[in-house]
Amino acid sequence: MSDRINFASNNLSNIQAGELRAKYSAAGDRVIRYYIDFRHLELDLHKEVSAPELSILQNKVDTLMAQWDKKYETHTKKQDAAAGKELAEDLTLEAEARRNRLQTTLNHTLDIDDTVDWDVLKDHSKFERKRYPKQPKKVLLKSSTPAPLRVGFFRTILGQRKKLTAQYEQALANHTAEVMRVEQENANNQADWVKARDEWNADQERLKREFLDRQDQENAKVDALAKQWQSGDLTAIEEHASIVLEASEHDEIIPKQWGIQYESESKTILVDFALPTPDDLPTTKTVRFVASTGELKETQISAKDKKTLFDDLCFQLCLRTIHELFEADTHDHLQNIVFNGSTDSIDRSTGQQVHSTIISLMVNKEEFSAINLADVDPKTCFKSLKGVSAASLVGLTPIAPIMEMNKEDKRFVDAKAVKLEHDGTTNLAAMDWEEFEHLVREVFGKEFSSRGGEVRVTQSSSDGGVDAVAFDPDPISGGKIIIQAKRYTKTVGVSAVRDLYGTTMNEGAIKGILVTTADYGPDAHKFASDKPLTLMSGSHLLHLLEKHGVKAKIDIKEARKEMGLVS
Repeated sequence: MSDRINFASNNLSNIQAGELRAKYSAAGDRVIRYYIDFRHLELDLHKEVSAPELSILQNKVDTLMAQWDKKYETHTKKQDAAAGKELAEDLTLEAEARRNRLQTTLNHTLDIDDTVDWDVLKDHSKFERKRYPKQPKKVLLKSSTPAPLRVGFFRTILGQRKKLTAQYEQALANHTAEVMRVEQENANNQADWVKARDEWNADQERLKREFLDRQDQENAKVDALAKQWQSGDLTAIEEHASIVLEASEHDEIIPKQWGIQYESESKTILVDFALPTPDDLPTTKTVRFVASTGELKETQISAKDKKTLFDDLCFQLCLRTIHELFEADTHDHLQNIVFNGSTDSIDRSTGQQVHSTIISLMVNKEEFSAINLADVDPKTCFKSLKGVSAASLVGLTPIAPIMEMNKEDKRFVDAKAVKLEHDGTTNLAAMDWEEFEHLVREVFGKEFSSRGGEVRVTQSSSDGGVDAVAFDPDPISGGKIIIQAKRYTKTVGVSAVRDLYGTTMNEGAIKGILVTTADYGPDAHKFASDKPLTLMSGSHLLHLLEKHGVKAKIDIKEARKEMGLVS
């Protein structure tokens, strides 16, 4: 039998074992008893086990490990139960806290200054200059300077001086050559490093200038928007309202999606605000930990409490949004606000997604400013302002809004039908530019009509403005889309793409599409790569036309010749 003790446990990482010791007889010729210490770190237990025989000691150790494993299992279950109970309590408190935040949605904004801080919208980040790698390590000499030559008396007598002197001079010459080689190599390495470092630093300076230039350009746009808003520019007022609502902090169930339209004559702004649905609400009332199964069991708030929570939240969102917009209107551009609260939900009778306006309110600034929002009942206040809604909002019953968002634009003009040769010989590159714009409107109209959308042509403008506007009704990916048509006979540069991006942002559109009879330069593609822009070349346009049964051609060379342009 080996003089060792084996021990096994389900949690060996918590077990520490001492050395096996033995107590001998007075004569030292036999073992009277064996000893070994064990500690359980997690349970904070210590036990010295002893026995007259190793076999008996092994049995005692096995029994101890089994006892400790059982204790540890009980200890773990208690810990799990405590952790489960604590988790259940935390989840219950979290659910209560979320409902409380929703119940105080209106009051939350009353202590906040909703005016726009234009400086916060600017980019104040610093350019992060990268450092060039450290200098290269110096090459070291492999040999040391030869010791001075010493020729003893006997070697001189033996005639070895000349030979030894020659060997010394050769060694000295070799060392000197190595020193020169190493110094030259280090000098070359240092010169290469300095050159690369200077090029690196110059490149970093270039990148810094480009960074600061871009930053200045973007910050200048903020300043320009602020001035346009102050002067009463329609688009800037809509953008300002969107900035106000974007800065408003809400619980995560609030979609934070809206459409905004401003009417300058009456100083009325309409907000189509996306509301949550009852299914989005945090309805957990309590969470209980079931120790026997290790599961968390939830109980829900009552249907009545859910109805009250949803209705109250919607009315609070309405009043809060109006309050934020009026408070931020420090230049008195807003005289009236129309709030339409809408939801996107599934119609259980058809299984189809439906978009419904469930509350609508129009209020003027003077009337609303007289209300003490800190002490109102949201629903009562909404009704006193002659808001429109169903008796209960939880059913998502649609109502006719007080005012609907108007898709009409004064720039819109009637569409014209464009006739092309049936044999496909019409050269789009040589078309009249106005006819080309209407052709683009026509083909995109066919493309969007399949999803219930529409495309309108705008009046021509010489400043790179809008040529057409598409309205895609898709509740998830849809919205306003800007389309510009460029009947070009040369490569489209980055300036046209940059103009489209600016127009797209100013119009509050979700995307811009540039259509041309030519192609795009690399700078144009690079600029558009990380932006909501689509660049359609002549080949793409021909493909789209063919998809909708229209045949044509694009011959740039022929068009330039026909228009008397230098090829």
